[in-house]
Amino acid sequence: MSGKPRRWTVEELAQDAALSANAFRSERLGSSDAWAIQYKAAYQKFSLLLNKLGNLGSAGITDEQLAEAHGAKLGEALRYLAGPPVSDDDLRVIADVESLAPGVLKKRPVELRKVYEVIERIIDPLRFPWVQARENPTTQQLQTALTASAVLLATQRLATERRHDGKEGQEAKVKDHLRNMGFAEVATTAIHTLVKGPQTMQFCAECQLGDRKADVVVRLHDTRLMAIECKVSNSATNSVKRLNNDAAVKADYWLKQFGTAQVVPAAMLSGVFKVINLEQAQSRGLSLFWSHDLPKLGEFIESTR
Repeated sequence: MSGKPRRWTVEELAQDAALSANAFRSERLGSSDAWAIQYKAAYQKFSLLLNKLGNLGSAGITDEQLAEAHGAKLGEALRYLAGPPVSDDDLRVIADVESLAPGVLKKRPVELRKVYEVIERIIDPLRFPWVQARENPTTQQLQTALTASAVLLATQRLATERRHDGKEGQEAKVKDHLRNMGFAEVATTAIHTLVKGPQTMQFCAECQLGDRKADVVVRLHDTRLMAIECKVSNSATNSVKRLNNDAAVKADYWLKQFGTAQVVPAAMLSGVFKVINLEQAQSRGLSLFWSHDLPKLGEFIESTR
């Protein structure tokens, strides 16, 4: 068979792992602007929320105030008044309401009140000590609460953004590289036999390959399918989950389901990975490529002509 995926030596894996970790450090050290943006947005949300709710003062909160706050799409900030913050799903179940959508709750004052009563019961006493005391906040208490709440929300938002941008950004790089090679993206489809899915010089994203989803599926020149998993790891410990417990497990499945002569399982990596985990994943039939060295992916694809 032409174009067999290369198995990297331990030394090569160690070198690429070091380059990837260095790139990860550089990206994290340059994230101060992103933090400032998230913090400012979170601070503004909490300032607006507390303003609309009378600073959670002793006068209480009316249905009209709650409706106005939800109409302004401040439901996320409201959930973060709790200590610890409560998720959308948990709040919906605990409050026993059908939906937390702003447009829905704004028209259902009874359900909106039920939602707030849950928040009121679990409101963070460290950030909002005046609520349980049924007093009005001092200027210092209010400022402290705003700052702490903004930090809490901004931290979560930035972490979510990093996860999203990391994976989405990596997939975008892979797809751009394929386009530069002359491949065209086609609509996502379920692939249960090897004749289905992208055809010559085509690829698709988020495809169901058998019973497992692949981030990018490419039709190689020799008609095999290459299933690429995009994996971003922020720690050596996390690399086990991302690589060995996910991508390598999928590789095992695809190779058993379709056969080594029909499918090429691969992982596009960025971030921090342990060399031993890379070795283990490679030994299970997973071909490894790196975001910092995309040309190697192109070289392999070209070798399948």
